Amino acid sequence: MKETLKYLFDHRTLGKDDAKNILRNMAEGKYNDAEIAAFISVYLMRSITVEELTGFRDALLELCNPVDLSDFNTIDVCGTGGDEKNTFNISTLTSFVVAGAGEKVAKHGNYSVSSACGSSNVLEYFGYSFSSDPDHLRKALDRNNICFLHAPLFNPAMKNVAPVRRSLRIKTFFNMLGPMVNPSFPRNQMVGVFSLDVARLYHYLYQESDKQFCIIHSLDGYDEISLTGSFRALTRQTERTITPEELNLKRVLPSDIYGGSTVKEAADVFLRILEGKGSQAQKDVVVANAALALYSMEESKGVETALERARVSLESGSALNSFKKLVENN
Repeated sequence: MKETLKYLFDHRTLGKDDAKNILRNMAEGKYNDAEIAAFISVYLMRSITVEELTGFRDALLELCNPVDLSDFNTIDVCGTGGDEKNTFNISTLTSFVVAGAGEKVAKHGNYSVSSACGSSNVLEYFGYSFSSDPDHLRKALDRNNICFLHAPLFNPAMKNVAPVRRSLRIKTFFNMLGPMVNPSFPRNQMVGVFSLDVARLYHYLYQESDKQFCIIHSLDGYDEISLTGSFRALTRQTERTITPEELNLKRVLPSDIYGGSTVKEAADVFLRILEGKGSQAQKDVVVANAALALYSMEESKGVETALERARVSLESGSALNSFKKLVENN
């Protein structure tokens, strides 16, 4: 690692194969915490390249424990995190709204690193027990339209990196990798990213895949559709900037989508929204994100149809029912 660090500190970049080998070595425990922290720090001072991100991603996908959900046409809805906005659990709520609309969701998630509460934190709070058993996950998809893939169960190689990430508590290139390494390889994905540069990296890589996808970035820095301003949406067919008004939704304030400072506070907000007791701003944000997820699966039906499907799922209680069934049939 010493030679690699000297190479990188000289403002040079890694090729795909070198990046892949370094991450494999990291996962296999060949570097100590100080070396890992120093390596991560390189990418806090400069942008990651396509070659580097591809190599890191390929290493994780080769090391993961895959799960076969190919009998279903699944979608994953997740964000990179790292936007430091501390919103409520928008992507997790979005996942249940999409499931309530009748689509199959293979939600990939983890504990929070840089915010108060991640998707794994909130589900665990409500008594959900994580599982990597393929039969269990397939039954959940069949019965609830959603299953949850707790990242550490499928990417055990990252156990050597987790303590360093927790101690740093800031976004790193591992935030960028999370959405890319869903071990079920879903055919569809909506992913929120924390910067336009990352959105372009994702767009380049996803264009080379066979996924249907939508990459989201709110121009004021959120890794989701915040409705605090315009957002960028990139799909295989289109790339455009969308305003809340174009979705017939009102703009909201950052305080409207605050997620709380503890897991309990975040979980309370989460449940209130699913039960239809959230504020109009909270409900609109969830509907907007779910609509773009649904739209990404079938662009030909248009955004308006997707918005209506999302709104009905949340307001009818279908999304809440998917959540309750997932937890109760655990």
